[in-house]
Amino acid sequence: MIHRALDAGINFIDTADVYSQGESEIIVGKALADGRRDDVILATKFHGQMGVPADAPAGTKGDPNSQGNSRRWIIREVENSLRRLGTDWIDLYQVHRPSPGTDVEETLSALTDLQRQGKIRAFGSSTFPPHEIVEAQWVAQRRGLGRFVTEQPPYSMLVRGIEADLLPVAQQYGMGVIPWSPLAGGWLSGKYRKGQDAPGSTRANRLPQRYDLSLPENQRKLDAADQLGQLADEAGIPLVHMAIAFVLQHPAVTSPIIGPRTMEHLESQIGALDVTLSTDILDRIDEIVPPGTTFSRADAGYVPPALTDPFARRRRTA
Repeated sequence: MIHRALDAGINFIDTADVYSQGESEIIVGKALADGRRDDVILATKFHGQMGVPADAPAGTKGDPNSQGNSRRWIIREVENSLRRLGTDWIDLYQVHRPSPGTDVEETLSALTDLQRQGKIRAFGSSTFPPHEIVEAQWVAQRRGLGRFVTEQPPYSMLVRGIEADLLPVAQQYGMGVIPWSPLAGGWLSGKYRKGQDAPGSTRANRLPQRYDLSLPENQRKLDAADQLGQLADEAGIPLVHMAIAFVLQHPAVTSPIIGPRTMEHLESQIGALDVTLSTDILDRIDEIVPPGTTFSRADAGYVPPALTDPFARRRRTA
């Protein structure tokens, strides 16, 4: 699948250490070991808990020092990622999520050192709220450190919250935007239509609250996905193509990240590169899902710091 993607002209590959606990990085490294490494912008991420078997029971805890955004973990984990990827450098090293317990200056300082050592070429953030992106830019400027040059947020026709503030912030600071989940976790794959049985998937089994149709927010998503599917049918465009083209056409977006699970999925998504949506279609999409819409907090990809910070919880309950 990776070779087919490269042959089709795709030249950016994004992975993370936590994906199957390093196995994804190993697979990517093997796929690029035949002389293709120099032609690819290779990105990976750190932050998630490592050292826990992928098949471990839910709630299994690992070493608390094998995760997060601290200097100690970054310096250690970049070596692990380099080894798994079979490369001497990472083009884009990303902080997978914010860490309320670590000052962003510590994170930026460690990443700047790695950049100066040549182990990474650039670094960015993933699923950061706008105010933390702004803070990181200010800290980098004040302290003379390297800055986040990219942000990787969730974005799709169904998850449009970043249009309200994050995309303008990214444009203001000249950041590349590489959104994940342009198909909204499968909701825009064409399989979620009214009057049809909901398709089963490993994602739905892992995150049932995002697909349980007994929840009002998921019923609203189904209604919107069905209307978007009807619009795609009227335009003679596969819904998958319309969804990816929608993300790609936003002027603040550099490139959407697709996540095909099978070769069939990959082939069905590559064709979106040749699709340009008219103003009329974009207006119709806005009527179905207004700009800035996010159906649930889970769709945003992160929980606001006030809900994860124990001190904030204490303040609210005091």
